[in-house]
Amino acid sequence: MNGGYSMPGTTWTMGAMFGQTSGLPLNTSIDGNGMDTQGSFFPGITTLGDILQNEGYSQTLLIGSEATFGGRKLYFTDHGQYDIMDYDYAHDNGLIPEDYKVWWGYEDEKLFGFAKEKLLELSQQDNPFNLTMLTVDTHFEDGYVCDICPDTFGDNQYANVMACSSRQVKEFVDWVQQQDFAADTTIVISGDHPTMDSDFCEDVDKDYERRVYTTYINAGAEKQTNEKRNYTTFDNFPTTLAAMGVEIEGDRLGLGTNLYSTQQTLTERFGIEKEEKELKRKSKLLNQMAQIDKKKYEEEIAAQTDPIAKAKAGKYNAETKEIPITVKKVKYADKGIQSIMAAVWKYDDQSDLQWVPLAMYDGNKWKGNIDIGGYDSSEGVYNIHIYLVDGNGDLYNIAQTTKNISN
Repeated sequence: MNGGYSMPGTTWTMGAMFGQTSGLPLNTSIDGNGMDTQGSFFPGITTLGDILQNEGYSQTLLIGSEATFGGRKLYFTDHGQYDIMDYDYAHDNGLIPEDYKVWWGYEDEKLFGFAKEKLLELSQQDNPFNLTMLTVDTHFEDGYVCDICPDTFGDNQYANVMACSSRQVKEFVDWVQQQDFAADTTIVISGDHPTMDSDFCEDVDKDYERRVYTTYINAGAEKQTNEKRNYTTFDNFPTTLAAMGVEIEGDRLGLGTNLYSTQQTLTERFGIEKEEKELKRKSKLLNQMAQIDKKKYEEEIAAQTDPIAKAKAGKYNAETKEIPITVKKVKYADKGIQSIMAAVWKYDDQSDLQWVPLAMYDGNKWKGNIDIGGYDSSEGVYNIHIYLVDGNGDLYNIAQTTKNISN
C-alpha cells in the first residue's frame, strides 16, 4: 500500500491505535497518554470495535505491556468490550514466570506464541473473531534484542532487531495461512507510527517521505482502481472494514476513506501540507467528543507515585546551535536512576527524533545540550520529552516541555 502518513494526533502508540480504528486524531486538552486518568474514552463515537461488537464478534487485544498505559485498556474496553490479554494477564494466569519482566513487560517472541494459542481457541467458537496484537521490540531506541535475534548486520543492533521482527511477522502470517480458518480470515499488518530510533534513518535522504507500513492480506474486497494511493493512517479505519467485506455508504468514516474505492482521500483532495496544517488546529468538536474530566486528570497526576521531574529548556545558543536543557526535582525514583535522557523532535512524524543523554550535576539536577545544527532552519517548536530508566531497567516519561525558536 506504499504506507500511510502519520498525522498530528497519531504519532505515538495510543494516538496511532485510536486513529486507525476511529478515523480521528487523539487531540485533547490533556497529555496524549493521559487518557488512563479518565472514566471513559471518547464516549459516543463509533469505532471499529463498536461495529464488530454489534455484529457479534469476539474481540481480543493482545499486548506484552500493561494495557492501562495511555488509556489502551479503557479505549478497547469502552469500544468493543475486548478481552484484554496484556502483561498483567500473562503474569496472573501463569503464562510467564512470576518475576519475569523485560523492559516493558515481555518480548514479541512470547507474544506470537500466545497469539497462535489464542487463535486456535477462537477458531473453535461459533462467533467470528477479531484478534488485535501489538508488537513492540522495535519501538524504543536500538530496539530489544531477544534470544532469537540474528547478528546479520553486525553492530547495527536496530537493524538486527528489525530483521528479527520482520522474520517473526512473516512466520506468523505463514502459520495463519496454513490453518483451517485461514480462508475466511483477513490479515491486516500496520505499523503504529514512524520509528522513534534517533540515528537509524540519518542516512536516508531528507526528501524521502517516511510513512507507516500498511498491507491487507486475503481481503474480501476488490480494488476499484489501480492508481497509487496517497493517504494517512486515518484511512485504515474504513479500509479495514471494507477488507472484511463491509459495504460503506459514501466510502468514508471519520477522516478516513475506503482505499479499495475510487473516492479521493483527504490527502489526495487537499494535499498533505494542508491536511497537516488543519489537524494542528484546536477542535471544539473533538473536545466535546472526548468529554475530558480535567479535574480528575489533575488529581490523578498529583497522586501518582511514578517518577516525575521538572524540565526547562534554556536560551538558544545561535553560535553553537544548541538548546540547553535542565531537569531537576526528580521525585519518586525510589528504585534508583540508571540514566536520564531527552527525546527531542520538531517534525510531527518524529522523523528527526534524537535522544540526548543528560549528565548529573549537583545531586538532583541533570543537564545536557540539544544540537539542532542539522536542520535547514533552526526556527520552529521543538518537543522535548524526558525519560528516566530506573534501577530495575523500567522506563518512565517523567517530564515534558517545548522550545519555540524564532527570529
